[in-house]
Amino acid sequence: MNFKQKLLVASLVLGFSQLSSLAHAADPIKIGVSGPFTGGSAPMGVSMRDGVKLAVAEINAKGGVMGRSLLLIERDDEAKNERGVQIAQELINKEKVAATVGYINTGVALASQRFYQEAKIPVINNVATGSIITKQFADQPDNYIFRNAASDQIQSHMIVEEAITRRNFKKVAILADSTNYGQLGRADLEKALDAKGIKPVAVEKYNIKDVDMTAQLLKAKQAGAEVVLTYGIGPELAQIANGMEKLGWKVPLIGSWTLAMGNFIDNAGKNGDGTRMPQTFIQDASTPKRKAFIDAYVAAYKPSGGRMPSAVSAAQGYDSVYLLAAAIKQAGGTDGPKVRAALENLNEKVDGAVTTYNKPFSKTNHEAITADLTVFGEVKDGKVILAK
Repeated sequence: MNFKQKLLVASLVLGFSQLSSLAHAADPIKIGVSGPFTGGSAPMGVSMRDGVKLAVAEINAKGGVMGRSLLLIERDDEAKNERGVQIAQELINKEKVAATVGYINTGVALASQRFYQEAKIPVINNVATGSIITKQFADQPDNYIFRNAASDQIQSHMIVEEAITRRNFKKVAILADSTNYGQLGRADLEKALDAKGIKPVAVEKYNIKDVDMTAQLLKAKQAGAEVVLTYGIGPELAQIANGMEKLGWKVPLIGSWTLAMGNFIDNAGKNGDGTRMPQTFIQDASTPKRKAFIDAYVAAYKPSGGRMPSAVSAAQGYDSVYLLAAAIKQAGGTDGPKVRAALENLNEKVDGAVTTYNKPFSKTNHEAITADLTVFGEVKDGKVILAK
């Protein structure tokens, strides 16, 4: 082979290599989205997914991340641990996702995210709040589990402060559902109460799909409870408010953020008025960014009455994509360890619907939401407003 032929072959090889690199650069970045899009937790799951989709559409309209579009791979985990496990393995091994956002239910997150930890692929929990979630692998050299939602530790402390310190109640009842979420939250509430020297006069459990809380509420009433604290994930919460009305027993209802869900507000009706819960986001155009997000969401999805089924889920879902996109950009690609390291030391401020995130994570702290970002919402006339 003479010099000219060698030069031609070298040029062809270089050309094919460049074409291959360009083709790879143009490949979309696959992002998994896992949540319950059917069943009792669907208002949270669908709202989260819609917030995620809105962020992806905005990012792609501006050219994507490093010239690559984001491609969502959506899966309905049905709020079932075993389904979440199947989905995690599918997204990792078959779809080859760069990262996953989502998880609504604490139990599903705890069962599923170990596969991402093993594969060294980041997960941003954007709704699930169990305190243990980001600490599940904290003892390992690198932790791939992140969160931008108010943990149960934050919420339980706020709930107890509201009931005991601000409103001076001494006799407290707790009603929590039987899920991992409900029972871990109940344990956090009891710890927070214990720190105040308060022991609940009643601690009652109920199951998903229960339609009558009379027995649990009677025990709380007969024990002299002055306030009812709740931890639950579904429409059963409305049965507590409605059951109290049936018993002619009206005491304040204070609980975790899920009391802001549309299926509680609609099913409880006037019986839900006055209910309070911690919130990272209230559907109120209090800043230009929040107004833009709310307007875009309502225009895209046209929710009934203009009210998001779960505003917190939508906003946190939206923000999780922007946090992830910033990390991928900083990492210069989708390599899992590099994206994790970028999340732990984000150089760029990320303007979100919940807040403007400024170095939200570190090597030892994977919680983006702090107590000072969380406020109390109150149900009034069919919507959630900022509590006075």
